Amino acid sequence: MIVVRTPKDLGAAIRDHRKRLGLDQRTLADRVGVSRQWIVEAEAGKPRAALGLVLRTLDALGVSLAVEAQAPVGARAATDIDAVVRRSRKRR
Repeated sequence: MIVVRTPKDLGAAIRDHRKRLGLDQRTLADRVGVSRQWIVEAEAGKPRAALGLVLRTLDALGVSLAVEAQAPVGARAATDIDAVVRRSRKRR
């Protein structure tokens, strides 16, 4: 699994997977239906790449995208009220 947090991370993942498959940028562009320049920019981490085209590119590479929710940086974890009650009862 590759963790993607920035457009550059996503671009690197696209490039690495393309190379692993032995595809050049032109071949991938043809499969996606975009210009070779679009692939160049996506692999460079273009921050405003169209999401639909990014998803088509991932699909052309046989890559699935999974989204995992995490607490925002600095956010406090949710309190398990049942655990708090159990600890309180043990103290008595």
